[in-house]
Amino acid sequence: MFEEVVLVSLTMAGIGITLSGGIAALAKWTESRQPIDSLVERVNGLLPQIQCAKCGFPGCRPYAEAVIAGERIDLCPPGGSDTVQALGHLLNRPVDVPAETMDSDQVAFIDENTCVGCARCIPACPVDAIVGAERYTHTILQEHCTGCELCIPVCPVDCIDLHKRAVHA
Repeated sequence: MFEEVVLVSLTMAGIGITLSGGIAALAKWTESRQPIDSLVERVNGLLPQIQCAKCGFPGCRPYAEAVIAGERIDLCPPGGSDTVQALGHLLNRPVDVPAETMDSDQVAFIDENTCVGCARCIPACPVDAIVGAERYTHTILQEHCTGCELCIPVCPVDCIDLHKRAVHA
């Protein structure tokens, strides 16, 4: 009986030591990740959050993680030069891309004579720049459109094109 108690006690002590070692290692790993995760959140907060994937990543958070890992900071066309400048400032990286090459000069345009009012473009727009209702012609609020092109592939009648952004004086 005494031997069983000793065996159980030693087993429990071994489990306790193993668990406490594992918890200590996890705490150390978590502590080392916090500055990186915080920086990823700060970079992600500067991105437009439209998940258009024009940067080559499936969304803004994966792009933010890639930027922290060394990816270029000028891959977000909807964010434009303001985003590049902000990322450069935050990460202390040089901004060597001319502002005029980053700002989107194109916006989506719906040919209202061809639009059938299917409303498939409305949920595809990440910035709610498309207005209209089902079975009615839609239009795009150009001042809100980022030119992400996400509305184009969902249109069944191919009535959405990109046009040069109108310049208002």
